[in-house]
Amino acid sequence: MSRGTEGGSTSEARARLLSTATRIFYAEGIHSVGVDRIIAEAQVTRATLYRHFSGKEELVLAYLDQADRGIRAQVAVAEASGEPAADRLRAVGRSIAEGIRSPGFRGCAFLNAVAEYADPAHPIHRAVLAHRQWFLDTVTELLAEAGHEPADAAGRHFVMLRDGAMAAGCLFDPELVSETFLQGVEGILQTRTASAPTPAATT
Repeated sequence: MSRGTEGGSTSEARARLLSTATRIFYAEGIHSVGVDRIIAEAQVTRATLYRHFSGKEELVLAYLDQADRGIRAQVAVAEASGEPAADRLRAVGRSIAEGIRSPGFRGCAFLNAVAEYADPAHPIHRAVLAHRQWFLDTVTELLAEAGHEPADAAGRHFVMLRDGAMAAGCLFDPELVSETFLQGVEGILQTRTASAPTPAATT
C-alpha cells in the first residue's frame, strides 16, 4: 500500500504523482514508462516519489486502485437509482459506453495492465483479477435479481461483451462500438424476457 501523508503540500505532491502516472500509464503503457519521466512531468524530486511510494510497482497498484474506485463509484450510482435490476444493468452498460466514447479512450486499464504482467503471482496481476472478479460478481447479482437463470452464464456473457467493446473501442468508430455493445446488453436482457415462463405455463 502507498505510504501515508500529512499536510497539504505532501498530499498535493502525491496527487500530482498519481495523476501524472495515470495519464502516462493509460496512454502509453506501463513497462514503457520509467519513474524518471513521471518525476520530471510531475515536477517533484525523486525523494518525494519515494516518500509516497516504495517504487514503480506501488505506483502502478495505486493507479489501478484509483481506476477500481472510479468504476465502483459508477456502478454504485446505478445501484442507488432504485430502478429494477434490468434497468440498473442498462445503466452500468451506458456508463461503459460513455467511457468508450470519451476523448483519449485507450481500452480497459485492467486488461492493458494484465497484458504486461502475465505472472499470476504478481501483485499487479492479482489486483486485476480481484477487480474483475468483483465486476463479474456484481453483474451476475444484478442478472440474478432480474430473473436470469443461470445468472452465472449471463454474467460471463456481459463481461465478455464489455471486454470486446473495450478492445474495439480504441480501434474502430467508438460510436458504432458503443451502439453494438449496448445492443448486446439488451440482447442478454431480452433473452431472459423471451425465455421466462408465462404464468399459464407454470400452472
